[in-house]
Amino acid sequence: MSEPGNMEPLIAVEHVTYGYEKRPVVEDVSLAIGRKDFVLVIGPNGGGKTTLLKLILGIVAPWSGTIRYHGDSGGRLGYVPQFAHFNRNFPISVFDMVLAGCLDARNYLRRYTAENIEKTKAVLANLDLYEKRRELIADLSGGQLQRVLIARALVSDPAALLLDEPTTAMDAASQTNLLDLLAGLQERMSIVTATHDPTFYAQSYRHIACLNTRLYYHERGDLDSRTLEKIYGCPVEILGHGIPHTFLASHGETEKRP
Repeated sequence: MSEPGNMEPLIAVEHVTYGYEKRPVVEDVSLAIGRKDFVLVIGPNGGGKTTLLKLILGIVAPWSGTIRYHGDSGGRLGYVPQFAHFNRNFPISVFDMVLAGCLDARNYLRRYTAENIEKTKAVLANLDLYEKRRELIADLSGGQLQRVLIARALVSDPAALLLDEPTTAMDAASQTNLLDLLAGLQERMSIVTATHDPTFYAQSYRHIACLNTRLYYHERGDLDSRTLEKIYGCPVEILGHGIPHTFLASHGETEKRP
């Protein structure tokens, strides 16, 4: 799929296959991520969502296919890992945690610069975390820690922000704050969020990628139970929680790729 005006996508995943122990986890996956896009990647646990993010980030290399970064992305990507996979007992302050986001393969052996420190202060202030800068991450609430992880990803000025199940262990108020934060960030970068529960993002996403080894890509539309059953492999009931819903067209073999 191409962007309006036939512009190149920021990131193009093209016919990518990758797996573990010779078993494909993502197979022949193609996905276009546009500038200032909000792509929701949904699917069951084990369906390949985290693996797809790792492929885009370059943490693992595809068995086949290519991943291309166009325009102003320069491969500059911010990553917020799954909350459950993060060791929150690591003895580090909020400030040092976010400052560590300034490190990359080119400067990880160098000392932090004055610019790094000022940028960290600015990001903390923008995310209402500056007053928490001296606290240990172990003393934060789930919502506060998630914002620290996002701040760490933002301090490098990424062109796209990738989040893996970002609402895990967050209460309702923290989830709402996160959604407001992502809406603001989308004004200057692309957002890719992997989740097994799309309800929370019903009013936010622009495109949706349904992934369970194979990927089905959609424009914004209506999300119905029949569509989700194909991905999750079991009956699915959509609950409103006061949020107007959108639907997706039914999947077909011709819809596997953008």
